[in-house]
Order: sequence, then structure tokens, then C-alpha cells
Amino acid sequence: MDKQIPLPSHIHYELLMQLLERQTLETVYSDARLRSHINELIITLRKALSQQRQLEEELQRANLTIDYRWSLNDSPASLEDR
Repeated sequence: MDKQIPLPSHIHYELLMQLLERQTLETVYSDARLRSHINELIITLRKALSQQRQLEEELQRANLTIDYRWSLNDSPASLEDR
């Protein structure tokens, strides 16, 4: 298989987690219910990033190339036009 496997760039997870940890949690600090919900969301994002890293390792073992994407518009065809 000579196709590149498109995956989201890690920065997408990192930015979301940082926003939630640094700004959202701080804003809702006094509401335990909201704080708990946001913490669950942060945990879910960490799990998603961990699962993506496991997939990346599997792709590398299979000698497949990963194409990290920053947006849906970053397709190989659109990158060639630049």
C-alpha cells in the first residue's frame, strides 16, 4: 500500500486539552458538576490521543506512511496546488 494514511495532527488534541485545563476549568471552578464533566472530557481527549499513538505505532510497524493533517482542506491534491 503506497497511500499515506491521514491522521489528525497531535496539536489538535493538545490545544483542546490546554484550553479546557487552563481556561474552561478555571472559569467553572466553583461548579463541581461542570468541573467533573470537563475533567471527563479531558480524560477522553487523553485517551483518544493515546489510541492514535497506538495506531501510529501499528502503522509504522506495517511500513505505512502517516500524513498528519491540520485541517480537512489539507488533502494531498490541495497541497500540490500551493
